[in-house]
Amino acid sequence: MKHFILGVLITIFGFTFTYSQTKISGQVYDNFNQPVPFANIVFVNSTIGTITDENGRFYMEADKKYSSIKVSFIGFQTKTIKLTGSVTYNMEIILEEEASTLDEVVIYKGKTSKKNNPAIDILRKIWKNRRENGVKKFKQYTYNKYEKLEFDLNTIDSALINSRIFNGMEFIFDDIDTSRVTGKTYLPIFLNEALSNVYGDNTIKEYKEVLKGNKNAGFSDNQTLIAFVKDLYSDYDIYENYLKFFDKSFTSPLSRTGVSVYNYILTDSAYVDNKWCYNIIYYPRRKNELTFKGDFWVNDTTWAIKEINLEVTKSANINWVKDLYIEQEFDVLNDSIFLITKDYFQSDFAFSKKEKSRGIYGKRTTLYDNYKFDIKKDKKFYQSQVDPYDQDIYNRADSFWDAARMEVLNKDEQKVYKLLDTLKTVKAFKRLYNIGTILATGYIEFNGFDFGPLFSTVGYNDIEGWRLRAGGRTYFTANDRWRIEGYGAYGFKDNKFKYGLSGKYLVDRKSRLIVSAGNRRDVEQLGASLTNTNDVEGRSLASSSIISTGDNDRLTSINLSAVAMQLEPRKNLTIGITGSFRTLKPADQSLFSLDFNDPETNVLKTKIKQTEIATTIAYFPGRKTAGYGVDRTIVNSGNHATLFLNYGVGIKDIIESDFDYQKIQFLYQQPWNIGGFGQLNSTLEVGKTFGDVPLGLLSVIPGNQTYISIHNTFPLLNFYEFVTDTYATLHLEHNFNGRIFSRIPLLRKLNLRELVGFRSAWGDLSNANKLLSSPSGEFLIAPKDKAYWEYSLGVGNIFKVFRVDFHFRGNYFENPDARKFGVTGSFGFHF
Repeated sequence: MKHFILGVLITIFGFTFTYSQTKISGQVYDNFNQPVPFANIVFVNSTIGTITDENGRFYMEADKKYSSIKVSFIGFQTKTIKLTGSVTYNMEIILEEEASTLDEVVIYKGKTSKKNNPAIDILRKIWKNRRENGVKKFKQYTYNKYEKLEFDLNTIDSALINSRIFNGMEFIFDDIDTSRVTGKTYLPIFLNEALSNVYGDNTIKEYKEVLKGNKNAGFSDNQTLIAFVKDLYSDYDIYENYLKFFDKSFTSPLSRTGVSVYNYILTDSAYVDNKWCYNIIYYPRRKNELTFKGDFWVNDTTWAIKEINLEVTKSANINWVKDLYIEQEFDVLNDSIFLITKDYFQSDFAFSKKEKSRGIYGKRTTLYDNYKFDIKKDKKFYQSQVDPYDQDIYNRADSFWDAARMEVLNKDEQKVYKLLDTLKTVKAFKRLYNIGTILATGYIEFNGFDFGPLFSTVGYNDIEGWRLRAGGRTYFTANDRWRIEGYGAYGFKDNKFKYGLSGKYLVDRKSRLIVSAGNRRDVEQLGASLTNTNDVEGRSLASSSIISTGDNDRLTSINLSAVAMQLEPRKNLTIGITGSFRTLKPADQSLFSLDFNDPETNVLKTKIKQTEIATTIAYFPGRKTAGYGVDRTIVNSGNHATLFLNYGVGIKDIIESDFDYQKIQFLYQQPWNIGGFGQLNSTLEVGKTFGDVPLGLLSVIPGNQTYISIHNTFPLLNFYEFVTDTYATLHLEHNFNGRIFSRIPLLRKLNLRELVGFRSAWGDLSNANKLLSSPSGEFLIAPKDKAYWEYSLGVGNIFKVFRVDFHFRGNYFENPDARKFGVTGSFGFHF
């Protein structure tokens, strides 16, 4: 979401101009002066139409000149209205109810019958034939894809033009235009074009997209922004039951479950590109659900979709998106198979859903051409990687684009490429861009160096007291092959200085071979996570939180040095090896102890010295990244699976290392989209340590003594409440996305979202390890006889940004200082 903020600021600038022959807007009422939602409006003698929104408002335009429109809705008399000119705005249309239905309240409300409805009969035929259309019908396929992304500032008025924020940039308002979808004025600014060759094999379920050219307006390092937007507008299949946008699953109007959430009306039949088609209008049965309104044209023999329009209703429980509009067009291959040729997607990002609120349009136009089928390629073709950052691809000549574009840019779209070059010389624009960068990344940019992250500047814990931290990193471009990072911190209670310094280098871009090294001396909460890594820049949030539920004094001073190597032999599969040496001792010996008896000499030791070599394998199916340098940005964080395997070996007597042991750990995270019932997130962690080790090297079930919700921790466990050498934990959390609250009248308008969670942990601790750690004086127990568990109930989307969880403990109430109930919260921007 952080890149959305940057995208909003960037897209404030630019202009374009388009022209259409006929534009109309207005509102439809009944004879009681009540708005008529979801009424059908179409230009006479055309297939161009729209339907009104929940308030009866509409806007429509066409490239041709039309002289009249037809307005219709079930239960009302159809009305034909002659237009007074090519532009007719603010029309007020009154529909008369049919005499036979004046007393039928169910028809007045727009409900349609599920029985004896010809529209639903056609829908059943679409379901039966949906797998016989598109590229899924063939064993292999390939095609060319042209994609154009654009951002626009919308709802331009004199107040905005005269705003102080645009001082020195007034020239960008010389030309504005009106959206063909909403009728609002807008100012496009940011334009990115991409041309790709797409290959797929349905028999082995492989897919590969090869970028052939990329061009954008003004910014050469915009991969993160573009990748983020592409993820928001991820590819979808209208024949699927659910369409996922903005991390939400919307019920498709072609879904088998659509009859329970949509009304369907068969309104017309006509030839569309020489194919006889039926026109069906659909709209939601209830408010606040993730549904669309719109219409589609379907062929009468193949029952394939020829054209479809989808628009999200304003009552849908989704944040920051006021409008969302989709249209797709299909063409016919060999007189029978329909293939997509155009996909247009427009969303209106805004803080408010009020009609006159200002926002940002995000547009994606995708064109498809040159389909070829049943050309088999070896599986290695799909698995092999190429250098993802070919400079030639991002610096194609104008002649390449003139030949490659499937849709010619109009003259004002071409001006966008020149506009940002001018804006980058304007001080006011530089100031806005710098503010956007700080909000998006947390860093203040200097020439080749970033200061930050600013969000980690202040912290507090019982050992350090108030803590100040300052750091930075080298940063020339998003695709730097090397990076050096460092920080310094000072605790005002312990009067000690801490630091961390690391460097890494991308040796080979194709295999993503990375070497790194560093050293860190800091205070850490070892019991904050199970699958710890030896990242020298890592730092536990639990050791620097400002507010906690109890004493947070079981902290450890760590001196960690590490060298590592990592490569990515195939996409989203990484293999790494790390050699490390660390020294662990209590941050305050009077409050917490890691004492142990040396197994050989029986000498009491107060700190641990340990050398370890760890091999890790990680796989992230479905992960999408941006950037081609040593660092990459994950653009769909939380929406892909993670499999992580770590095998570590402790080696005694190397650099005074204390113990021999072996440790294996496995983590599996998976989000599950449950259609219209929301998303379930699951995490499973298991691990075992072979060999005798003291407290500092054991696996602590991660507690959380803060009021902040921390991923994969147990909110009602204290730090070190359970200590294990063998463990298994399970975390389940389901977000219903408001499905329940939307059915409660008093809560419906608040757009709240309900969440439920369940967490459990089982573990064991050998007597040998208990005995080894006995000098520490810590009371070590593991949840062996019965698994520990707790559950939670949460309310999210409070004022669109807050979430509160109420946690309840299930057992082990006899543990010292056991907490039966707790509350945690979080803050964030979520759709």
